[in-house]
Amino acid sequence: MISVQNVSKRYTLYRHPADRVLELLPFHRVQPKEFWALKNVSFEVARGEAVAIIGPNGSGKSTLLQIISGILQPTEGRVLCAGRIAALLELGAGFNPEFSGRENVYLNGEILGLSRQEIDAAFPSIERFAEIGSFIDRPVKEYSTGMYIRLAFSTAIHVEPEVLIVDEALSVGDAIFAARCIRKFEELRQRQTTVLLVSHDLGLVKRLTDRAVFMLNGRVVIDGPPKEAVNRYVGFVLEREQTGAGQKNVAPAEATFRHGDGTSRVMEVEMLNARRVPTTAFQRGEIMTVRIRAEFARAAANPIAGILIRNRIGMDVFGTNTRVEGVSLGGFEPGDALDIEFQIECLLSRQEYTLTVAMQHPEGLSQDWLDDVTGFSVVDTRDVAGVLNLNTRIQFQRHAANRLPVASGDPVA
Repeated sequence: MISVQNVSKRYTLYRHPADRVLELLPFHRVQPKEFWALKNVSFEVARGEAVAIIGPNGSGKSTLLQIISGILQPTEGRVLCAGRIAALLELGAGFNPEFSGRENVYLNGEILGLSRQEIDAAFPSIERFAEIGSFIDRPVKEYSTGMYIRLAFSTAIHVEPEVLIVDEALSVGDAIFAARCIRKFEELRQRQTTVLLVSHDLGLVKRLTDRAVFMLNGRVVIDGPPKEAVNRYVGFVLEREQTGAGQKNVAPAEATFRHGDGTSRVMEVEMLNARRVPTTAFQRGEIMTVRIRAEFARAAANPIAGILIRNRIGMDVFGTNTRVEGVSLGGFEPGDALDIEFQIECLLSRQEYTLTVAMQHPEGLSQDWLDDVTGFSVVDTRDVAGVLNLNTRIQFQRHAANRLPVASGDPVA
């Protein structure tokens, strides 16, 4: 459905605007710089697949989406895309601010090749999903940011696209609209619509996509399962924080699933059941114990130990640490060790989960962070929705309706 083949994008940077004209003159001495926003980017997206592109600002994500959408032309390489594309890129793109919302819907539909009859049929659904009321007939320049993005997103998903491209546009919506969009994304996946999105919401990436592409400095670092790509990205972010926010020369190879400055190192992680027996299977309601042993290579004052439980699609379910729980670990010298246990009542539903453990400095920087260091499952005879199986009590009363006595032999209506 989408094939990105060795795509590169070069921009020419001039020191002064006048240099653009001077460069055309013979014997000019203008020496502009070259900036490669993308360099040899290649990947494919199959029909019905949902793929996320993640990475820090300036990594080339939006440029890549604009090339795939046909807005920009690549300097090198090519993009092959089959099917009707609906692109929701930067805020303000695609709508004429002087036109009303209704007029912009019809204009966008016609640009995408829909007939007037097809737009007429889709318009009630677009208007209902956007929920902007009478403003549908007002110029969009009068819209709030939320109203604008609701209408733009509603238009994009209701024109029956075969390929939907979204660039961080949903970040401006409220929680209700975001939940509605997530349900719509799931419907699109069931209809085999190809989805390509850029998002900084890593939980959303894990939940909605089949694959994730982590980009850095215009290149693809990893193209794989969302959990692996997200963990690599998180590792890069933490490494960059530790080496200085202004530095961008952290080697991608250093951003692994395990990251930290090495002040302490987690040596052992063990999960115990209620009988204190190591296991990876727990019954609902029993006490789970997470035992961590860490050794210190450098002195540390009041370090923080923490745990994080994720479900099988990578969504954060529960996380806590010693600071949250009001426990101070005190000071440690080189060569010291820490044995710590977290005891948790297992109120999780019957699913598979992963455990992440971490040692951190008081300000939040990692000493040693291990993503998804072990997996475990929860067994239960009850089926409940969601990831939690909370203790529930039900009380009810029956109230009989007033009935007239029925004589023996009388027919009952």
